Amino acid sequence: MAPGNNDNNDDNDAALLPGTLEMLILKAVSLGPLHGYGILLRIEQISGGALAIEQGALYPALYRLQRQRLVATAWGTSDANRRAKYYRLTTAGRKRLREETEWWERLVAAMGTALRATSEEV
Repeated sequence: MAPGNNDNNDDNDAALLPGTLEMLILKAVSLGPLHGYGILLRIEQISGGALAIEQGALYPALYRLQRQRLVATAWGTSDANRRAKYYRLTTAGRKRLREETEWWERLVAAMGTALRATSEEV
């Protein structure tokens, strides 16, 4: 269950923190070009099934990333033999992903330190 959320959600479902969707998209397409639905599946896969992104959230985020030139697009054919827009990481997107990853790693380390604090340490 997400922090502060008292709904009866499945305990295996994780809630996304604000600003993390774009980073997850960048990570997904850093592993290879993907169409929109493929990005949803890849995020679910790389999160071990803990993160499921809704299409209604994905496409606005993809447009923002495209406007920022962090992803580029090209038309291709999906596995289902349909025309699909494929997204790939740009050089700027690769740089942003690296910066965001470093920031998250520092945040996670700081949170871990704070949560392990004991009364003897304060």
